[in-house]
Amino acid sequence: MKKTEEIEKLKKECLEFCKKHLLYRQGTEPVFGEGSLESKIILVGEAPGYYESMSGQPFCGAAGKILDELLASAGIKREEIYITNVVKLRPPNNRDPKPEEIKDFSPYLEKQIEIIKPEMICALGNFSTAYILEKYGLKAEIQGISKIHGKVFEIDEKLKIIPLYHPAVATYNAGMKEILKKDFKVLKRS
Repeated sequence: MKKTEEIEKLKKECLEFCKKHLLYRQGTEPVFGEGSLESKIILVGEAPGYYESMSGQPFCGAAGKILDELLASAGIKREEIYITNVVKLRPPNNRDPKPEEIKDFSPYLEKQIEIIKPEMICALGNFSTAYILEKYGLKAEIQGISKIHGKVFEIDEKLKIIPLYHPAVATYNAGMKEILKKDFKVLKRS
């Protein structure tokens, strides 16, 4: 099966699962992911926000505008990468995803990674970083994002994991944008 067929089949399965999930009953729409299936880079956020759950598109609100700016600063086009979240439905009031929600949705993220076969997984924020590091056997490396942002973890010769601040941090603290830009330059070098 081709990647496009595989991802479409997975998306359909995920959307069916979402319709049965408690978060869906709270009035949120699923956000599966989008981008190039041939990408060497997957960006993994935590969960959709308000605008994302309205449009079905990841990173389309204020954080998405910052993400686009960060990608451009690193010489990367959004359409060249794949963007998704660990949790595919928006938690109420944009609260952090709960461990059981991460567990519920993680099989879909794992399958997205398996289909795309990226060379680099960039985890945006604490929750996605903790999940990705633990999944790849780096539980001992888990720390707050402020301590490990921009660090490159080589899993093997084919895969690197890079924890990054979530772009939303720059919506609360404009001074963080330069740190984010510096971290995103690692994507081009790695």
